[in-house]
Amino acid sequence: MKDANADRAPAFPNGPRTLAIDVGGTGLKASVLDQAGKMLVDRIRVATPYPCPPKVLIQTLAALVAPLPVFDRISVGFPGVVREGRTLTAPHFGDRLWCDFPLAAALSKRLGKPVRLLNDAEIQGFGIVKGRGLEVVLTLGTGAGTAVFRDGVLMPHLELAQHPIHDNQTYNDYIGSKALRLDGAKKWSHRVRKTIKILHSLLHYDVLYLGGGNGDKVINPPRDVRIESNHAGITGGIRLWDADVEQLSFGGVASAQPAHAKSKYRKSKTDAPSGASGGGLR
Repeated sequence: MKDANADRAPAFPNGPRTLAIDVGGTGLKASVLDQAGKMLVDRIRVATPYPCPPKVLIQTLAALVAPLPVFDRISVGFPGVVREGRTLTAPHFGDRLWCDFPLAAALSKRLGKPVRLLNDAEIQGFGIVKGRGLEVVLTLGTGAGTAVFRDGVLMPHLELAQHPIHDNQTYNDYIGSKALRLDGAKKWSHRVRKTIKILHSLLHYDVLYLGGGNGDKVINPPRDVRIESNHAGITGGIRLWDADVEQLSFGGVASAQPAHAKSKYRKSKTDAPSGASGGGLR
């Protein structure tokens, strides 16, 4: 079934409009962005349905975006490893159900518009990073997400959410929303600070940004850590369509620099990320 939006006449005199969708373990969010990446309407949200197999998610997203203004392309952030428009893992929804599912193609068929799919933390990164030095984004929500950028170029994906960190707990277990709820903000914040210290030891980053729905709940974050709005999970979606952010299947590099920006920090295309998309647009 194709969404009615596919047949609506475009009404964007100042360039294409982008439907940006942020799939989270707790909530599904969406808005429509103008050519500059500004939200044309307030972000809308519904609770993430459970169980959440692909068919249920697609139906829920179609209903969510139905009242939004007309759009002609779609950016989707998904909480797992993705590659070439397909989901490889979905720790919140069940890996078995989502393994190798063609989410980009399925959403494109349902909504009648082209879709680009990326890990949700990395879309947040596109909406946050400045394009200077080694920048790390740590998102705190239902689970934990990470994205790494070097001079504005998205690096290969690190699925730290599923990596053990303490007593057989993964990052999702250790600093996810369940840990915040059960252990309280003080103990949870101590865990987040410990995680940040580990990430610094691992990457020796220049700056780390905290995002996600719980990013602003951290007590006494380190002085070199910046708290960012969770809206970046929506607004970062505009970058997936920049002229210099090509799908990796065409040999492009996922870069956080806007298409019109001329930056001395831009790297050559030999830096093309690998791995999940996750490691760039696919």
